[in-house]
Formats: sequence, C-alpha cells, structure tokens
Amino acid sequence: MQDRGIWAIWYDLPDDGPDGKRNEYIQWLHDEHIPAALKRPGYLWATHIRNLTPEQRLNRQGTYMSLHHTNESDVPTGNQYLLLFGAESPHDFVDPSPAELSEAMSDRDKRMLEVRIQPRPCIFVEVDRVDGPEVATRGPGLTPGPCIQLGTFNIDALENEDELETWYARSRLPLIGPMKGAVGARKLVSISGWAKHAILYEFVSLQANRDYFVDTDPVWSQEVVGHLIHAPGSPTLGERIWPAT
Repeated sequence: MQDRGIWAIWYDLPDDGPDGKRNEYIQWLHDEHIPAALKRPGYLWATHIRNLTPEQRLNRQGTYMSLHHTNESDVPTGNQYLLLFGAESPHDFVDPSPAELSEAMSDRDKRMLEVRIQPRPCIFVEVDRVDGPEVATRGPGLTPGPCIQLGTFNIDALENEDELETWYARSRLPLIGPMKGAVGARKLVSISGWAKHAILYEFVSLQANRDYFVDTDPVWSQEVVGHLIHAPGSPTLGERIWPAT
C-alpha cells in the first residue's frame, strides 16, 4: 500500500497561559482528533511535529535566512507546529473536503480548531521518493521519521520549472539515498494550497539532520534555489511529538 497523498497544516498556538489553551488543544489533537481522522477511508498515518524557530534554524544552518520568502499578505504565517496526514491518494483529503469535515464536527471540536493561529493547509501528491539507509526505522507503519524538514515554495518563472525538477531527479533525491541518518525524501506538488512545490526530508533525529545533511553540489543548488519563492518560515524543521518516538 502506498501513501501518495499528504495533507500538511502549519500553524501557531497561543502561549499556554492560565486558561491552558495550548495544552488542552494538544491533548485533544493527540487523544481524540488524530485517532478519529485515521478511521476515515484512505487515511494511513498521521504525525505531529514541533518545529524549531527561525532563530534556532539560523543557528543550525546559516543560509536559512538568505532564502527568498513570499511577502504576499494573504499567505498564513503559522509555523510553530506541523500536522501531517498520509493517505493512499490526495483525493482522500477532498472527498469529503476539509470544509465538509469541519462542518460535520461537534461544537467542541470546532472550538479546538479555532485555537490554531494562522493555519496554512496544503494538500500534496507525491512525484517521486527515495529511501535512505534508515528507512527500516520508519513507523509505526508508514509514519515518517522522527525528524521532518519540509520546504514549500513556488518558482519565479515557468521556464525554470524543468531545471528545478531535473535538480531534484539528478542531484537532490540521489543525495539522500546513501546519506547517514536519512530515512528518506519525497518530492511533492500540490493540488490545493500555497505553494505548488514541496520537498519532504525525513531523518532519525535533529542531530542527524545537522551532522549529515550536506549539499554535494552547492553551485547548482545555489542557482536553482535562487529562483524559488518560499512560504513563510519555509523550510520548517522539527521533531515528532505524536506518535511517540
């Protein structure tokens, strides 16, 4: 069974003050919402990621802040957390649609979803994937690895799209195959949401991402990445907090 559809939702949460909204939401998400969602037809896995802040990312990868990020005011900016669902097909996420799912929720579940700040959803279909040396550690089932790096972006001109995909096919994905600490990587395109392109990297830990994720063709990478317009905060990098590692 293949998981070719991925539904990603980035968002922030309020500070956990006296009302305890953050902790209440996370407990609801992990204990109620995710288990219920995984009973829907076609849904195969879910994972919840707590992302590093941009400042933490900069400390780990000095080039992070040099990326071109969109300044479109209507693109939501949430980035503290990343919720991912995997399914057999991206159409499993649109039939029923997110709006229809929300409409059918209880009042309590709707209130929990309203706790999210600046949520940015995107539904992807997998273009290609490569397994890394640590692919056997993926689990439970098809659940992605404990560390996720997910870049989402558009490109500045149509004529640059072919080179982008050639770079992924010839350089970027093959880079992950033998990389120590790598679980795998998936090139994605969207059927819904901002942006068109995405790349999902999986590692056994943040430490493995820092120690082994080294570009072997920096000149070509710099040329290609220079044409990309990233989503706010992209690429996000974080650790899995559900299911437990």
